[in-house]
Amino acid sequence: MQGIAATITQGQPQLAPMQTPHRVGIFGGTFNPPHIGQLVLAECVGRQLGLEKVYWMPNAQPVDGTHASAIAPADRVQLVRQAIKGNPFFDIELIEVYNGGRSFTYQTMLELTQAHPENAYTFIMGGDQVEKLPTWEHIGELAHLVTLAAGNTTGQKQQSDYPIIWCDVPQIQISSSEIRTKLRLNQSVRYLVPERVSYLIEEYNLYRGLYD
Repeated sequence: MQGIAATITQGQPQLAPMQTPHRVGIFGGTFNPPHIGQLVLAECVGRQLGLEKVYWMPNAQPVDGTHASAIAPADRVQLVRQAIKGNPFFDIELIEVYNGGRSFTYQTMLELTQAHPENAYTFIMGGDQVEKLPTWEHIGELAHLVTLAAGNTTGQKQQSDYPIIWCDVPQIQISSSEIRTKLRLNQSVRYLVPERVSYLIEEYNLYRGLYD
């Protein structure tokens, strides 16, 4: 009887152990140019949520048309690379640049989840973007597909019709638009962007003569 039991047990199909998905953050934007406030946001949210890595995802062409002065995607990619250089917690995701044209977050994240089923994605955004979520295409589907996380600064309303994980971040009043204005006026942007980003902007004379 013991031999029969052993034979039956050995004949049972072995189930593959369930693998814990990798918790990965995606921080999307135009990054025109990337600045210190964005670095702090991505670092704080990613660390508070215990993510393994945060990928910065520059777009090829802004959907909302608010960045008429957006420089070429290849230039913004280089600026992002310089901004995150030296931080192993950060990396870059180029799917939207490779796809070209206007990108929609839901479609992009659907492509990423299909290409990388081993990852559980968290989409990171600034708190000011949350109020715009109702205007995003397929926002309901996106909220079911990925986790949505936003940085919360003091005094910000934590309200949304969609499930948002709010993470506390320092209040840093810096915007890419402000930086572009300073560059057009030949004013210093030191300490507003990483030093390597500043050097690259100066070396290639980026943003000079451009208007929003």
